[in-house]
Amino acid sequence: MANSWYNHTALLAIVGALATAVPALAQEAAPDAAPQEGGLSEIVVTAQKRSENIQSVPISVTAVTGEAVENLKAVDLKGLQGTIPNLQINNFTNTPNSAVFTIRGIGVVEPDPFAGNTVSIVQDGVPQYFSMGALLDLFDVDRIEVLRGPQGTLFGANTTGGVVNVMTRQPTGEFGVRGEVTYGNWNRFDIKAAVDIPLVEGVLAGKIAAMHTQRDGFYTNIVDGSDMGRRNVTVLRAYLKYTPNDDVDVTLSGEYGRSRNGAPVIVNGSTGPSYAIFSPAGTMTTNQVLPMYQTPCTSDAAPCRAPDKYFSARDFGPDKSDMDNYRGTLTVNVSNTPLGDITAITGYKKFKLEEFTDNDAVVGLGIDTYRGTRGWQFSQELRTAADLSDAIKLQVGGFYLKTHYDHFNSVRLEAFAPGLRQNLPQDQDNWSGSLFAQAYMDLTDQLRVQAGIRYTHEKTSMVAGTDNYFNPNGIGLYCTHEGSCGDILLGGFRAAGTKSWNNVGWKLGVDYKVTADTLLYASWARGFKSGGFVGRVAQPQDLGPYDPEKVDTFEAGVKTDLFDRRLRLNLAGFYTNYRDMQVAQNYILPGGTTIGTSIFNAAKAEIKGFELEATALPADGLTLTGSLAYLDAKYKQFDFLDPSGAVIDLSGRALQNSPKWSASAGATYEVAVGSGKARANVLYTYTDTKLLQGLQGQPLVRIQPTHFLNANLGWSPDGGRWTLEVWGRNLTDNHYIEAVTNNPGLFNQVSYTSPREYGVTFKFNF
Repeated sequence: MANSWYNHTALLAIVGALATAVPALAQEAAPDAAPQEGGLSEIVVTAQKRSENIQSVPISVTAVTGEAVENLKAVDLKGLQGTIPNLQINNFTNTPNSAVFTIRGIGVVEPDPFAGNTVSIVQDGVPQYFSMGALLDLFDVDRIEVLRGPQGTLFGANTTGGVVNVMTRQPTGEFGVRGEVTYGNWNRFDIKAAVDIPLVEGVLAGKIAAMHTQRDGFYTNIVDGSDMGRRNVTVLRAYLKYTPNDDVDVTLSGEYGRSRNGAPVIVNGSTGPSYAIFSPAGTMTTNQVLPMYQTPCTSDAAPCRAPDKYFSARDFGPDKSDMDNYRGTLTVNVSNTPLGDITAITGYKKFKLEEFTDNDAVVGLGIDTYRGTRGWQFSQELRTAADLSDAIKLQVGGFYLKTHYDHFNSVRLEAFAPGLRQNLPQDQDNWSGSLFAQAYMDLTDQLRVQAGIRYTHEKTSMVAGTDNYFNPNGIGLYCTHEGSCGDILLGGFRAAGTKSWNNVGWKLGVDYKVTADTLLYASWARGFKSGGFVGRVAQPQDLGPYDPEKVDTFEAGVKTDLFDRRLRLNLAGFYTNYRDMQVAQNYILPGGTTIGTSIFNAAKAEIKGFELEATALPADGLTLTGSLAYLDAKYKQFDFLDPSGAVIDLSGRALQNSPKWSASAGATYEVAVGSGKARANVLYTYTDTKLLQGLQGQPLVRIQPTHFLNANLGWSPDGGRWTLEVWGRNLTDNHYIEAVTNNPGLFNQVSYTSPREYGVTFKFNF
């Protein structure tokens, strides 16, 4: 009861602060942009694939500057969790390399690549098709734009939730060096640097950027006392920009990312002997140096709670999660042609992931997994932006995407029978092509309408299956490739399928400029998420296919700058009709006695809510920022087939990863100190209770409300050539559950949020 009182009191305090125009976190993260004389700065974004003042863009969009990212001490996109209204960034318990992005209740609930995405992650104009590796490493970032609601007209399929658009810093054409070195607790060590090199003055510019970050893990292994969940990532990026004249620029960039992290960490949250894999707290064997930890879950009828110190168990295989990413991008801009301003973006990405997971997290025989994935994508976009007249602007273009991945999952099932192993291979090819157009027409100096449409054709082919093996010597071998690996094949199958889909998405909108600093807008957008096949199958019928899901979102909002641009308030309200939802659903196999599991278009949902963002300059040197978001996301229709065979009506239940309330509050203060300038920044974020995994919303899998407090304090001399700062994340050292997976009768999997982190950073800029 006390915690409930505290959660609602904190939320009401933030609401009161916003209502009295003393706003709190970063609407567009503006505190890091230098304000214009007498007011807040203008923020330029490319949310509609043309450069515009964010206050003139008629959609709900938040822009986070590169300096704001640095203040967060975030190493990847997950570090933005809690800072942007109605955006949730997570990963599943056993797949830390697969991103789970959810905007306004629309997200994915499956880590493997076959499930696709509902939020597109775009880096320098190239969409990242695979969720594996989509938690982009954040360094040398110019800004991040988060677009909420369907963005299919300009960004294509799989943007029903929205788009996270990441722009890195491009070559400047002038010599410059910038970088930073960080040391913190958990032996965290970061080093980042970027060098701009003018190769031919005014014509050819180069740039090299590099980052390395490492730290120890937050968990202790009861088997040998070592840390678990360590991080070790290196990223290299290079650019070459050719500008022969004022109308042409060509930029070639390449990137290599190397991750050598510890294996995924799972905690066993089973609640008693009714689970097949469970060890009571205090249990000791000759194979461990610390006693069995206390389960964080006390009952299936209550949420789990994180302990003061994090323990887990790992007693098999290599402690590794290795990933290699290769990216290449060629961007060509040609202005003032007879066809308008032409942009061509060619992108290629290849990745390889290999990791081992102790799924049961107890000492002794259990369930262990090897996951190996290789994939690549090639994309090409060609578009033009033309002014047909003073009143009509048009964008027209085409987009092509080709992808391939093969995924191998090998599971040792020692808990069921020593020597039993199951292999689950997947092999998928996909291609899509689309044509799009979006027009803007000024009916008067104040009134504008827009209309956009996109036609997409795509084709997917999948081969997936299951093979069961047995080792008569009692302990199954760990296999990292398809085949027997010396074991005896008990049986298996392969299922294959190919299907094509055609989809049309559109957007209609109107906006009205009441004054030079106030914009009203409304829109109707239809988007879709691609259809596909199920890759993890227990029998051939599981393969599918499943069809696309569709979303209609109606949005209205106001953007305004008040009091000589000392106060910025942006408010957006929305209603979403979500249908043909792709959900993992049980089904009765022919014969009526066996239940299978696949993905079906089995549900409808209704989503509504709002986002309020604010920025204020109440005094010289002081910036206050804030956000408040409300989300009501519920199934409108969903007949769920329980493993027991009973049909359960889930209508009225909350969607996954959809907290009802979220908020943030922050302040930045700059003041002259000695022969330089001091700068302090503080940020508080709140996220209401939510579900991440578990369609039925059992109490066990509910994620508790979270409160996080971050801060940093720095000083730089006059001229700003260097800065020394101290910082902290989760300063109050709150320990929370991050994710829970319920495996009825077998074991529960749990993971925790990061504990308190703190350190010191030295920045330089020459």
